[in-house]
Amino acid sequence: MAEDADSPTLQDMTAAAPLVRVWRPDWPCPVARILSPLRHGAGDPTYRVAADGAHWRGIRTPTGPAALQIQGDPTAGLVTGTAWGAGAQWALAQLPRMLGADDDPSGFEPQHPLLAEAWRRHPNWRIGSSDLVMESLVPAIIEQKVTGQEAFAAYRKLVLRFGERAPGPNEDLWIQPAPEALRQIPSWEWLRLPVDGGRSRPILQAARVAGSLERARLSGPDVFDRRLRSLPGIGVWTSAEVRSRALGDADAVSFGDYHIAKDVGWALTGVEVDDDGLAELLEPYRPHRHRVQRLVEMTGAGRPRRGPRMAPRTHLPGRTAKTD
Repeated sequence: MAEDADSPTLQDMTAAAPLVRVWRPDWPCPVARILSPLRHGAGDPTYRVAADGAHWRGIRTPTGPAALQIQGDPTAGLVTGTAWGAGAQWALAQLPRMLGADDDPSGFEPQHPLLAEAWRRHPNWRIGSSDLVMESLVPAIIEQKVTGQEAFAAYRKLVLRFGERAPGPNEDLWIQPAPEALRQIPSWEWLRLPVDGGRSRPILQAARVAGSLERARLSGPDVFDRRLRSLPGIGVWTSAEVRSRALGDADAVSFGDYHIAKDVGWALTGVEVDDDGLAELLEPYRPHRHRVQRLVEMTGAGRPRRGPRMAPRTHLPGRTAKTD
């Protein structure tokens, strides 16, 4: 079990000052690699990386908005979290889970040389848990059936237009719109992002039941998966993307992804496979199938890309051939 450093873990200097937590993980914690799935593109306004290597997150916590700065010190074996805003204490209490302290890789035995080598290279990587459903669900829905370039640009515009600045000193850090703010966005504004109705409607539906979705997380991955997929427009892929980030589900496989089945199949067998083939390949790795998916991604051993990339769509309002 990880322990906090001997120095005070929470320092509340003044009402306007930040709270600080110094945490000592019981393993060499690779902060950047563990946090990377929470970043939706290099221009994500809710996630900034400073020149000194600090990772900044704008978070809407159950107790209010927060800005969280996370700085790892591998030499000392410490992670320092500094947080501002009404949600600062919640964010700091969450810091170990966010960095994978509750992920248990025991029982994971790579059965393929590529996986064994990836696990040897990244033995300290863990799957983090944000414990924030809407934070992962909104960008996941925006990323449905479009290019990453288009999805990241649309999410950035959504945050900058309808979100809010994070508390604290980082003026470039923003927080995703609250569910009530999402519900007030008219259809034509979604199209200007651009997010078509097939994606904006599931977001609005989720925003209407956001409280129950956040509570459903506490019921575990299987119950949460059924609850989430009961909403129109939310399927297997979206649920897996949310479960892996919000719940730290090490078994959440992104079936239905344009690349993942083909890339994992190529890496492990030398040929592309479909979702059925992916399920067969990963079955021996339960309950660590997402761990396998991510390790393959880390190796960069996916199939070689042939031909042009999928182009962003140009027929939606506000969309031109050139993206942001």
